[in-house]
Formats: sequence, structure tokens, C-alpha cells
Amino acid sequence: MNSDLTEEEMRRALFGTPQPEEQVPAPLVKEPVEEVVPPKPVVAPAAKKKAKAFTPRLRVTLRVGNEFEGKMVELIHEADTLSSLLAEQQAVKAARKKYKYVEVESVKSM
Repeated sequence: MNSDLTEEEMRRALFGTPQPEEQVPAPLVKEPVEEVVPPKPVVAPAAKKKAKAFTPRLRVTLRVGNEFEGKMVELIHEADTLSSLLAEQQAVKAARKKYKYVEVESVKSM
């Protein structure tokens, strides 16, 4: 055997002679053309009167004032929630914007 084979000869021995591949021309890829569609005018649907769904409401009664142990005023806050804690928090937050001292008297369902 001849041990002085070149790299090219070894490749041919292992893999065979390279077959010329058929060169298929790559298909031309056309970039998609964006169609310009004019926006449709928004037409307001005819005003239909819907039956107003029942909204749970709670009435929170607060005593508020700006003087410590001074004159207190009763304030009523209506909250659109079922949670009495959330209604109380909303009422106190709204009252704190104007008054310094806030006491919750009651939270009742309407």
C-alpha cells in the first residue's frame, strides 16, 4: 500500500468523488408591499338606553374637624363597593384632603 496519500486523495477515498450539485437559482423574495388603507370614519352607534346594572353602594358616615376635641361636622361618603373596609378607606382618604381629624361613625348598605 502506498502510505504517501495526500489529503485530497484521502477525501476521495473516504467520501468518493464530489458530484457537482445542481445549482438552482434562488427564488427571488419579493418584499411585501404594505397596502395603505384609509381609516374608516368612526360612526357612533345610535344611543341606546341600557338598563343600568345594580351597583352595590355603601354609605359611610364620618365625623370630621380641624380642631382637636373641637367642633366636629358629620360627613357622608357613598362608595361603589361591597367591601366595608374598602369603603371606609376611600371615605377617610377623601376626608383627609380637607380635614385633619376623621372618625368613622358607621358603614351601612344602601
